[in-house]
Amino acid sequence: MIKDIDKTETGGTSLIERLLESQQQLTAVERFAQRHQAVTTPQLESRYRDLIPLNEPAQGEQYAFEIDLDACSGCKACVAACHNLNGLDEGELWRNVGLLVGGEELNPVVQHVTSACHHCLEPGCMNGCPVNAYEKDAVTGIVEHLDDQCIGCKYCMFTCPYDVPSYSPSRGIVRKCNMCVDRLRVGEAPACVQSCPSQAIKITKVNQENVRSQIASASGCVVVPGAPDSRITMPTSTYKSKRNIEGLLPTDFFVAKLQHAHWPLVLMLTLTQMAAGIFAVATVLHLLGVTSPVTTGADGDLASVWDAGLFLKLMGMGALSLGLAVAGLHLGRPLKAYRAMAGLRTSWLSREILAFNLFASAAGTWVSLSLFPFVMAYVGDLTLPVMISTSVFGLLAVFCSATLYVVTGRALWTAGRTNGLFFCTAAVLGLASGLMVLSLFGDPAVAVRWTLVVLVILATAAKVSFERLLLKDLNVDDPTPRRLAAELMLASQKYQTLARNILAVVGGFVLPMLIGIFGGRPPLIVLPILMVGCLLVGEIIERYQFFAVSVARRMPGAPN
Repeated sequence: MIKDIDKTETGGTSLIERLLESQQQLTAVERFAQRHQAVTTPQLESRYRDLIPLNEPAQGEQYAFEIDLDACSGCKACVAACHNLNGLDEGELWRNVGLLVGGEELNPVVQHVTSACHHCLEPGCMNGCPVNAYEKDAVTGIVEHLDDQCIGCKYCMFTCPYDVPSYSPSRGIVRKCNMCVDRLRVGEAPACVQSCPSQAIKITKVNQENVRSQIASASGCVVVPGAPDSRITMPTSTYKSKRNIEGLLPTDFFVAKLQHAHWPLVLMLTLTQMAAGIFAVATVLHLLGVTSPVTTGADGDLASVWDAGLFLKLMGMGALSLGLAVAGLHLGRPLKAYRAMAGLRTSWLSREILAFNLFASAAGTWVSLSLFPFVMAYVGDLTLPVMISTSVFGLLAVFCSATLYVVTGRALWTAGRTNGLFFCTAAVLGLASGLMVLSLFGDPAVAVRWTLVVLVILATAAKVSFERLLLKDLNVDDPTPRRLAAELMLASQKYQTLARNILAVVGGFVLPMLIGIFGGRPPLIVLPILMVGCLLVGEIIERYQFFAVSVARRMPGAPN
């Protein structure tokens, strides 16, 4: 009866049917708005409000992560929430969960550790970035990445000891955790804090000077056992536990793993150091008068046409040009490379790029003056200043290349070892190239030939000695990064190490001795070319291992 009355009063359509019809006409946005129109505070605020500060940091303070290890169950809800909220790519992680293990055989201990960016006081990522794509907010202390500035050089992945920056191949840039700063600004918790079912993650305010003094005064200060030395970047994250976790270690603490090879950098470093060595050798030979134009008679052979010094410079210019061209392959956004000197104040990568620009300009000028000597009739004889500038800028570029790895703080990239490897590469390839050119274009005097032979042998011996010094750490009891790297050299890298040693012996000892005895003129013209080829391939293998075995301490479960 009620249904009939309702239909009569509404023209044959019931109220319920009309409401259902109106609901079907609403958009998803309108339906969402109706459901939440009475909500004036962030969702689930009551559950996380005590886990974030009520107000902004005061002067000298900043936000920081505080992790309750006793509450962390390793469920990885924080990882999933961070991934979903920030729209990360497949395989891209800004937060991860690792394991610390230890204890006794009958009482083993397993401790989950969640980690993300530590928003350090001295951010290695920010200080190393050549394009100023990082900034540390003056109010919150949060280290943010500026995606539009990034060129994808991935150098911040070297300078951050905690493997925080994550490279996105689809975008060609690096990205990282920003503590969900947009949520914090409106009083809402970051995704990881809000999603943790056991409230193991919270945002606190820390006094920056207190953090700095605590880290500086502590011996071997680390955020958790097995992590990198906190003095490198001054991290602000704190990990708390009522249990004693000092004896625990990351699950991969004793495992030696090969690192990314970075082949564009391998080729760039080898070729540019070869160029620096060649121009330095060309300068010395020119000052000694060894590479003056060579004439061997009227038989029309190649030596009567070419200047040995000019060919050596052209060879150096070719190596430098190829090395700089290959370097662009390491960038995710190579068309944005013009920004790369913006970080000159703090970034050694910017300084390296500046040094290479100066080197290339000076080298190009020297080659041009050699090819077109009539220009000096108008501008004067600039050979000496240009020649000296080329050598100085070339060696400066090698120093900058070495230093940008030294400042990362990695155990294998110390100042002595890295500079020794890089400058020995320049010496070996530069001297070998000089000996090759003089042998091919006019047989040099016996004294000159043997001097270069001895120098090539000594440079090769020095280079191999620097490389083999790493193997003495095999006898170290503790699983230091250097010992793990030495194990890699003789295990998964044993064939590469063997090939490198054979090439060093053949190219750096046997062939130079044969050239010294017989010279490099036909029919033995292949000897100097084979010598340079063996040494160049050997140096490429060494530079590959420089990256591949660069074992370093890292956070448990670090995503990269």
